[in-house]
Amino acid sequence: MGSSSGQKPNKIEDLVDRLANGSLTHSRLERELGNANEAALVRRLFLERVTGANLSGVASTILDFQELYGRNIENPIGAVQVPVGIAGPLRVNGEYARGDFYIPLATTEGALVASVNRGAKAITLSGGARARVIRDGMTRAPLLWTPSVDEAYRLARWVEERIEDLRRVVGGVTRHGKLQHIYPYIIGNLVWLRLTFSTGDAMGMNMVTISSDRICRYIEENYGGDAKCVALSGNMCTDKKPAAINKILGRGKYVVAEALIKGNIIREVLKTTPQSIDLVNTTKNLLGSAAAGSLSFNAHFANIIAAIFIATGQDAAQVVESSMGYTWTEVRGEDLYISVTLPSLEVGTVGGGTRLPTQRELLALLGVAGGGNPPGSNALKFAEIVASAVLAGELNLLAAIAAGQLAKAHELLGRGGLRVG
Repeated sequence: MGSSSGQKPNKIEDLVDRLANGSLTHSRLERELGNANEAALVRRLFLERVTGANLSGVASTILDFQELYGRNIENPIGAVQVPVGIAGPLRVNGEYARGDFYIPLATTEGALVASVNRGAKAITLSGGARARVIRDGMTRAPLLWTPSVDEAYRLARWVEERIEDLRRVVGGVTRHGKLQHIYPYIIGNLVWLRLTFSTGDAMGMNMVTISSDRICRYIEENYGGDAKCVALSGNMCTDKKPAAINKILGRGKYVVAEALIKGNIIREVLKTTPQSIDLVNTTKNLLGSAAAGSLSFNAHFANIIAAIFIATGQDAAQVVESSMGYTWTEVRGEDLYISVTLPSLEVGTVGGGTRLPTQRELLALLGVAGGGNPPGSNALKFAEIVASAVLAGELNLLAAIAAGQLAKAHELLGRGGLRVG
């Protein structure tokens, strides 16, 4: 990315020199230049000088840091590229997502796209996946200190009695978010307030964090007893960490996708039997996970969720809790029932990385870019599509294991065994 506002080469070199001698910090470059794209150029030149690395690939990007600086990135130098493949068509019969969808997957793992693609074929030929969002609410859990358990109990009751006042506080912060519930947790003299919000089409972390801050201020200013906010996030939310509370109460979208796979499709497409897939799921996903003390009872939810998150501009760190969940199978006559349950799928179609140009294109590919009509419907549609894609990936992996195909697939597609030309 070159100089876009006519800065002279000696000015650029001077700034590189100042970075090198320590008289200028990277965080001040945008103020010095007044242009985030030129600041990225200076940083790259500096890094190439001091490390000897060639960053021409990192420099090759369509991103405009004038738009992203202060929103999505600090100290930018360029961008990385991740291959994107598509799986599908995948038929989804949801409440919001209805039709055939091509699923974008950004990954460097050979065989992943092929795995989801074969699972999607089996599901679609069997009539499609059914998907439903069971609950929808983003959480934040401020931690408050009081001097005693009696005071903690009084504070918890006081907060619950004033939920309408707190809803008005949130209404003054955002017109898109609404306070749904408050769940107080008391440990000794400490009180966690697990606050649940609706957030429209946004994933909503910024929205709920700012709203929770205003709620804490309101409590400190209006509660008659002795209480102080210790941490705006007290880790009982729980964000970017695996936690049983998210599996039980949900965080983001609590979504289920299911399908009844016909016996002949299992034999012809997946090359195995319903009984074999059910046995693998019971022994691997359920018993194996229990023996390991895992919080998740699935084969590879994270594979599909991470690939979709990167492709569509979701918060990649939230793959941690978004990929917790359960795979369930039942043999029904000649057919196989299979479902995936994701209690904490945290997705949105506005805000964050969804504003990046390539990520927005791929959201548009799914028909969910931007805000929905009514508000919130695009994020719900997206959640149903993601869960259905996870179902496709899970079905195929279980089938590949049951048929003894797993190693062969990775040898062919993950180690250069498949060539073009």
